[in-house]
Amino acid sequence: MSTSSEATRLKLLEGALRTLVEQGIAKTSARSIATTAGVNQALIFYHFGSVDELLAAACVHGAEQRVSRYRERLAALDSLAELLTFARAMHAEERAAGQVAVLGQLLAAGQTAPALAAATSAGLALWIEELETVLTRLLAATPLAAFADPAGLARAAAASFVGIQLYEGVDPEGAARALDSLEQLAVLAQALEGLGPLSQRAVTHGLRRRTRD
Repeated sequence: MSTSSEATRLKLLEGALRTLVEQGIAKTSARSIATTAGVNQALIFYHFGSVDELLAAACVHGAEQRVSRYRERLAALDSLAELLTFARAMHAEERAAGQVAVLGQLLAAGQTAPALAAATSAGLALWIEELETVLTRLLAATPLAAFADPAGLARAAAASFVGIQLYEGVDPEGAARALDSLEQLAVLAQALEGLGPLSQRAVTHGLRRRTRD
């Protein structure tokens, strides 16, 4: 692909994302995307075949950009408590950037558009992969390491994040309380991580007994 062709494709991807953020999916069309991107709308069909395919590609592109934005900060986290605090801060940043609204709209549109459903799933998979890496590293320093499933927890965290985002649209106060509960989990995580070797072994022993019962 030539440099100019790649530049046009990138303009369309960024234009599609910006249109979703600024106008919502109901007003996102070939014309509105082309206007935002500053290109001829025929180029959408030349490069992507349809508006849905462009939106699908933009969804994955956007997820790659967002994950990349947070990767260094995630890698620098030293505890589960820090991860929970980070999750709340990230939610606030994503909401302010309009990404929360975009995800909600893509999830809704994906119910009737298979291409968007697959792309939204692929975008979430990028987040899950990143979370799984972080959880595997952080759990290793706690008594939960032998019992927790980082892959399952990463998926549960992603599902919870999506649920809170959708819930926020109809009950902001309830969503805020759900996020407040993360601080309570952070206290528990700090307590586990602050245990000495003997106490950690006792917790591990207790957990093993319960899993056998």
